Amino acid sequence: MKKYINLIIALLFTSTIFAQDKPVKIVFDVTSSNTDVHKSAMRHVKAMSEAYPQSKFEVVMYSGAMDMVLKGKSSVEEDMEALAKKDNIEFVICEGTMKRHNVDSSQIISGVKSVPDGILEIIQKQQEGWGYIKEGQ
Repeated sequence: MKKYINLIIALLFTSTIFAQDKPVKIVFDVTSSNTDVHKSAMRHVKAMSEAYPQSKFEVVMYSGAMDMVLKGKSSVEEDMEALAKKDNIEFVICEGTMKRHNVDSSQIISGVKSVPDGILEIIQKQQEGWGYIKEGQ
């Protein structure tokens, strides 16, 4: 039930945002280790970027989402590599999370960038006027 309520809220938010004529900027927050959350985030970003090509999207991953960006381990590796090639989509992983998991940049999926701190990245985007979506179950 909670899953459906979250979906309805996300759809209402998205409909309201995109009813406007001007492009928007949205940052997605992914912290879950749940591969269903990873797949859902990819579906959202892909659909929105195709429907609103003038808008910008950034997926910030940290904490439990480490596996989401690891070569050979990610359940969304192919989608992420393809979407990272688009001009209006960025994928970033927290360097603090990488350090805690003993991961270096050679282990990260092609096209994924790193930022010093995932939470700070989100806060800075919000200060710049970006909308915020927390991806979860």
